Amino acid sequence: MQETEKHNERIAKMTFSSVYPHYITKVQSKGRTLDELQQVIEWLTGFDAKKLQELIDEKVTFETFFERATLHPNAQLITGVICGYRIEEIENPLTKKTRYLDKLIDELAKGKKMEKILRQ
Repeated sequence: MQETEKHNERIAKMTFSSVYPHYITKVQSKGRTLDELQQVIEWLTGFDAKKLQELIDEKVTFETFFERATLHPNAQLITGVICGYRIEEIENPLTKKTRYLDKLIDELAKGKKMEKILRQ
């Protein structure tokens, strides 16, 4: 799929708090835990559970969420297709970071081992 400016803008303005419950539902419906979800998010962004809750309460957009994040140095090792987009080919930095998160959560829900998800 070809990314568009409209698509990138939509992601930037979406609030993290509106998507987070879907992440929880996705992983828990596949037998994974909230702690594992938190571990994956913390690995990618550096946000511990307390900071993540603050961002949710503040209703930050994905743009603000990733501006405040400290992306893991191995994040570029996250590759593959998610939501019809090949991560390596995404040019917009914010959209790429958002798809990194989507891919990690997808891998968690699919039952991948944590060591593989966290690129260790």
